[in-house]
Amino acid sequence: MESSFTQKIFQKHKDCSKCPSTLLIPQFFKDLLGILFPNFASKPVVDYVEFETRIQNIKFELMQILSRDGTKEDVDPTGQSNEFFRALPGIYDKIQMDIDAMYKGDPAAQTREEVIRSYPGFYAIAAYRVANALGHIGVRTIPRMITEHAHGRTGIDIHPNATIGDYFCIDHGTGVVIGETTEIGKHVKIYQGVTLGALSVNKEDAKIKRHPTIEDNVVIYAGATILGGNTVVGKNSIIGGNVWLTKSIPPNSKVYYQARMNTDKGEEKTDVIIFK
Repeated sequence: MESSFTQKIFQKHKDCSKCPSTLLIPQFFKDLLGILFPNFASKPVVDYVEFETRIQNIKFELMQILSRDGTKEDVDPTGQSNEFFRALPGIYDKIQMDIDAMYKGDPAAQTREEVIRSYPGFYAIAAYRVANALGHIGVRTIPRMITEHAHGRTGIDIHPNATIGDYFCIDHGTGVVIGETTEIGKHVKIYQGVTLGALSVNKEDAKIKRHPTIEDNVVIYAGATILGGNTVVGKNSIIGGNVWLTKSIPPNSKVYYQARMNTDKGEEKTDVIIFK
């Protein structure tokens, strides 16, 4: 290799000599899950003193990651770590509500333990809840790395800056995409292949709301695509499978495709039907 090239790459390594490893961040999330949910613990807890030691170790783990986060100046790793762990009881409560929604929302779920141990929706939403909380205390990039870890494992892509209410249920989940400025209310259920995305991917739109708003008690079936920052799906609505939606609909709506025959030409047409 040319020496100029190797020098250039070497300089990048020097500049990033304290960058947290991309392996450490997913490990922190998995260790945290092991504290919150015994099913994910690497080994059983023997006594309370040992359990407290594990918590302190994870606090230190996060502090070490934050101290090496080169994406933000004037970082206070200890303060941010303490702030995150003060918020942890609330994060746990939200994840428990999500588990409840997934258990009640899926007839195939036998127990809440089954949801925790085997449902990709649980893993992806838990990663989002942790990443979103880190983002709220000013942590950058690392939240996205946590949700991308979950994306790689589950096929569910949730941006950590999205706003998602309580009792969120993702059933099956493969291919779900939830964009950065999406707003989702409470008791919303979505199936696999759903996209909550933007109408435009222009860089100049980065600071505006680009993704839809989904109000409370909405169900979105498989393969539906809902786009645009001005698009609002009113509460208690049902979006059918494979629907493409770029305009707002009022509360209590049902949106689905219906095939009909054009008797003049003998052709079948597909219409989008919206009714209340």
